[in-house]
Amino acid sequence: MKRALPLFLIFLMSVSLSAQDDLMDLLNENSEEAVSFATATFKSTRIMNGHSIERMPSGQLDFRISHRFGRLNSGAYEFFGLDQSSIHFGLEYGITDWLMAGVGRGSYEKTFDGFVKLSVLRQSSGGKTVPVSVSFFSSVALETVKWPDPERTNYFSSRLSYSSQLLIARKLNKTFSFQLTPSYVHRNLVPSELDPNDLWALGAGGRIKLTNRISMNAEYYYVFNADNTYMSQPVYNPLSVGFDIETGGHVFQLIFTNSLSMIEKGFIGETTGQWLKGDVHFGFNISRVFTLKSKPARPEAP
Repeated sequence: MKRALPLFLIFLMSVSLSAQDDLMDLLNENSEEAVSFATATFKSTRIMNGHSIERMPSGQLDFRISHRFGRLNSGAYEFFGLDQSSIHFGLEYGITDWLMAGVGRGSYEKTFDGFVKLSVLRQSSGGKTVPVSVSFFSSVALETVKWPDPERTNYFSSRLSYSSQLLIARKLNKTFSFQLTPSYVHRNLVPSELDPNDLWALGAGGRIKLTNRISMNAEYYYVFNADNTYMSQPVYNPLSVGFDIETGGHVFQLIFTNSLSMIEKGFIGETTGQWLKGDVHFGFNISRVFTLKSKPARPEAP
């Protein structure tokens, strides 16, 4: 027994050390920091007129109604623009959690449009740090307004315009988010040879959270090659400010903007109003989300 006791103690110590090693390995595996993705950088898929970094989740359909009234400086006879209106309807669907697509129809130039938005990067921290979220946006627009001169040779391709954007956003904290939007617009037909077919612009937008359900938003697009010295009609950089109001399944946006159009090829290249002269349109966006395909429930742990 005296000889067996030391051997037994040595055996217990070796088992204890082995168990400690296994426990340390397990703790090291679990100590790897989890990846935390930024959420709700913006409350809607739009900042104001332009797209935000947000997209519809897989299986969810967004029915959007956008409305812009006439100019506030039109006077009391036009009820400060409320007698006039332009409207756009849209259906936007999340195909996957990183890809969404949408179609729409607007009364401005009787335009049909379609787009896709693809998530490339997601802002994250923790085990994997990505400083910004990045998405790619591409759209096509078809004008269907009647030709001013039906007697001349008119081509279907002349009705088409294309837009491409890179959406780069960062949520700085729980209160403030910011986005830069390099943009390119190509128009197959322009009013005159002095008007550029290709437009390059840089958009900047932000969101300041005021309460859990209300935020103040603003966006501005600077168009680099719109020279009013030569163009057939002066155009100006679009500026929009307003508020997001979340009410359950709705996101309601109140907007003041100098642009009447609500799609990229319009508000980037065809904004004719000036804020300093009161050429401001009041309007709103209403978003109603429907779940068409629910995600499968995770299996319970045994």
